[in-house]
Amino acid sequence: MENEQIEKTTAIRLNQLTVAYEAQPVLWNISVNIPKGTLTAIVGPNGAGKSTLIKSLINLIKPIAGEVDFTFEQTKDENYGKNKNLVAYVPQNGSVDWDFPTTVLDVVVMGRYGHLGWFKRPKKKDKALANEMLAKVGMADFKDKQISQLSGGQRQRVFLARALVQEAEIYLMDEPFQGVDAQTEKIIIQLLKELKTEGKTIVVVHHDLQTVPEYFDEVILINRELIGSGPIETTFTKELIAKTYRQNQTKPWEEE
Repeated sequence: MENEQIEKTTAIRLNQLTVAYEAQPVLWNISVNIPKGTLTAIVGPNGAGKSTLIKSLINLIKPIAGEVDFTFEQTKDENYGKNKNLVAYVPQNGSVDWDFPTTVLDVVVMGRYGHLGWFKRPKKKDKALANEMLAKVGMADFKDKQISQLSGGQRQRVFLARALVQEAEIYLMDEPFQGVDAQTEKIIIQLLKELKTEGKTIVVVHHDLQTVPEYFDEVILINRELIGSGPIETTFTKELIAKTYRQNQTKPWEEE
């Protein structure tokens, strides 16, 4: 009965996940359940493995050990590879080649390719949905502009619109508030909260400790290993935050 309850309420399960670069571990033995229908922050110092963790969920970085399982409403198949259209990913602003010659509208329509297939042309309804989501993020007037002409905050709104047209069940976002203006941040968090009310699951790499209690329901505290995870009220405590940001921590894989 307990396993059935976990199955129904968990969106993503990480079991002893370990990730390494050139045989050097950067994440060690991470086990955590991310609840469905929540806004969850991944928090930790620079170099803690936050972006690595979110990328490893969708195999952008291959773990050397452990498992990641998804629970979807539309299918019983837990395999990400077979259900990529149900998981939307928004990368860090700085990790994208913004000089690629394409318009804002074309970037957003790319979010429909999981539904269309790569060799099928977008239909009118796909472009209509893209225009609708651009309006939702306040970028309708920029649809014909080159993506390279936009500011950092505007680009982030466009990538959010691309994720929204995907109509996913789970949204993974890597530092969506980094380098954006206050108005863009307000728009993004409002849209994420709307997604949550629709039953979607949102996981966000986040660096601003002050806004964590206001923005999120759950938090995952990491510094190469898991420090704590759970509801904000019980997990985002002074003690666990201090432990997460403690300097010169012993590497967990070097402990005797």
